[in-house]
Amino acid sequence: MKTSIIIADDHPLILKGLNDFLLEKKYNVLASAVNGKEAFELIETHNPEIAILDIQMPFLTGLDIAKKCKELNWKTKIILITFEKDENIYNEAKNLGVYGYVLKEFALAEIEHCIDSVIKAMPYFSPELLSYLEVEETPKKLELLTPTELDILKLIAQNKTAKEIGELMFISNRTVEKHKSHIIKKLDLAPIQNSLLIWVKENQKHLE
Repeated sequence: MKTSIIIADDHPLILKGLNDFLLEKKYNVLASAVNGKEAFELIETHNPEIAILDIQMPFLTGLDIAKKCKELNWKTKIILITFEKDENIYNEAKNLGVYGYVLKEFALAEIEHCIDSVIKAMPYFSPELLSYLEVEETPKKLELLTPTELDILKLIAQNKTAKEIGELMFISNRTVEKHKSHIIKKLDLAPIQNSLLIWVKENQKHLE
């Protein structure tokens, strides 16, 4: 059985389409909800690995739920689906440690790839969204990094784990994590889960 998932959207056709698609792909869809209150209760009840949530829902938005899950330290990984191409919403999602952000018009084309990425603890943000927002950190920040830190970033961009990076660079996991901590400070990233991964994905072209 594949990854356990709950889904929520206040548009019945979108909800049904997503549900049918995930079932066809053999994902373990535990339940679905038509508003944010129901979605939050389903996460509390089922403790799914992933919750795919519409951002704009009655009672609680997808962002509200992500915030509550973060405050409660729940392990469910949040994927947001939306028509919104709004930089403020995108930034708030990043700050809340949301794992995925998929635009609805590309949902069926991207959701499976997004889920597979999230399962590996790799954030996924719709390429169309990043392109639309022209998301790009100042490359000058890279000048603050040492050659070793740049090498670590390049390996992160290749989806290498801390253990794999350590083996490739002949250093311990602890040393890798220490370097990553220094990189996060130098790049002035929010001290939240996945902030470095997201930055690397957004700035991968500068690391090649």
